[in-house]
Amino acid sequence: MSDTNSTGKAPQKFGKARLFIGLTVALALGAAGFLTVHSGLLFSGVGALRATGAEARNVTFLPLDPITITLQDGERTRHLRFAASLEVERSAMNAVTRLMPRILDVLNSYLSALEPETLAAPGTLLRLRAQMLRRVRIVAGEDDVRDLLITEFVLN
Repeated sequence: MSDTNSTGKAPQKFGKARLFIGLTVALALGAAGFLTVHSGLLFSGVGALRATGAEARNVTFLPLDPITITLQDGERTRHLRFAASLEVERSAMNAVTRLMPRILDVLNSYLSALEPETLAAPGTLLRLRAQMLRRVRIVAGEDDVRDLLITEFVLN
């Protein structure tokens, strides 16, 4: 059998020039994407994670008491152990500390309402963190709490 198709012509082979052009275009697009994200033109929230020296000195971390929650999974009982810290402005540290029982109550209520299957799903920790931070900010104030840092999340 020969390498001819139904028209009788030999099949065309890709030349080195086409391969080189494809690699060059891919490299250029990759570099442009990196520079766009790195400069903050796209996904500017990523650049907000970098704190200057002055900003880093104006925050403190308040550890939350660890929470252990019993979850019912059909006939099976599971436990969730959760611990976190709040990134708080130094000027608001006393106000947030006074609200700590209410913050723990909100987090405990939220985590108790979750289904065990939801906790085991991929990407759940990011969604949970965002939801918990939103709830903490409602209680403590939007500007006082900068972030919620999960230090322990064990489901057994």
